[in-house]
Amino acid sequence: MKQARRLDNAPPYLFVEIEENIKKALANGVDVINLGIGDPDMPTPDFVVQKMTEALKNPAYHSYPEYDGALEFRCAVARFYKKRFGVDLDSETEVVALLGSKEGIAHIFFALVNEGDFTLVPDPQYPVYELATALTGGVAYPMPLLKENGFFPDLSIIPKEVIKRTKILFVNYPNNPTGAVADMEQFQSIVDFALKHDIVVCNDNAYSEFTYDGIKAPSILMAKNAKNIAVEFHSFSKSYNMTGWRLGFAVGNRDAICKLKKMKNNIDSGVFTAIQIAGVEALESGDKSVENMQKIYARRRNIAITELKKLGFEFVVPKGAFYFWVKVPDGFTSKSFTAMLLDKTGVAVAPGNGYGQYGEGYIRISLTISDIRLKEAFERIEKLGL
Repeated sequence: MKQARRLDNAPPYLFVEIEENIKKALANGVDVINLGIGDPDMPTPDFVVQKMTEALKNPAYHSYPEYDGALEFRCAVARFYKKRFGVDLDSETEVVALLGSKEGIAHIFFALVNEGDFTLVPDPQYPVYELATALTGGVAYPMPLLKENGFFPDLSIIPKEVIKRTKILFVNYPNNPTGAVADMEQFQSIVDFALKHDIVVCNDNAYSEFTYDGIKAPSILMAKNAKNIAVEFHSFSKSYNMTGWRLGFAVGNRDAICKLKKMKNNIDSGVFTAIQIAGVEALESGDKSVENMQKIYARRRNIAITELKKLGFEFVVPKGAFYFWVKVPDGFTSKSFTAMLLDKTGVAVAPGNGYGQYGEGYIRISLTISDIRLKEAFERIEKLGL
């Protein structure tokens, strides 16, 4: 059976490949320590599970949900943004519930990008930005995130002919995979650029609650005139350990949100309302839970810093998210080093080239694993004598 031509442009999804390699290793009896996928190892907080249990018993939530999201959920999102970022949102026109932020990120490309249009995407990047562009028939133009630029794109080097045909500029701060965090001056420069060229700017803000050393991640919507052009995506997966629940939201420019809603309304039937009610509870009562997780990731970050330095790896200490972006030793590519680690030590990491061409020569290490197993992973690597 032949697949649609649009799928010819979509390579195998990075994390599916990682999972397949891990499955093969496990089938061969290998004790795999998985540092490759950012799936929090801690359970969803009890108070969220309890609220979900209560909501499941309410027959009013057993019908089709509201397409845009329950008003109670959208109002809770607006309150969260006001409290956390000082940003005012209209819950009716500037907020939409998502089946996880990944779904919304993919759909906004379909809502705004035509065949032949350009999108500006970071490189390295969360792979969905480029994949979604390819599926729409658009052309992803990479914005290199280089160490010497603090892993922030240089907008001045983008060709004018590309800018003229660009519909979306995507950024992701706090950044996956580099751990960089944008400040307000940097966000303002992106917003000003987007306003000047009439390009919708999107920030994937899934890691906003995980920063270190006193840094507090801002929202791009805090920039002056940002709501005239910007959309921000947020997820419950990381902040509240709800990866399997599939709940997120998009907020910002009402015209872009309206087009995203139109796309979604014709593709899906909305988020199960009981999950949204649990999400409201997470937003309203989750501060202490998030604070506890911040401390856990900070502790694991310190473990990784100590161990990576001891092993002689080259890396930049992450300011946010829960990943380390680490250069591979001389003589290896991202893929060959990843394969060797899994084969020789049973430690799974993500190859940097899976995040784009500028990721070649790096691996990504995730901190979503217990302290004990994290230390054991580094002990195994140390025995290689690299």
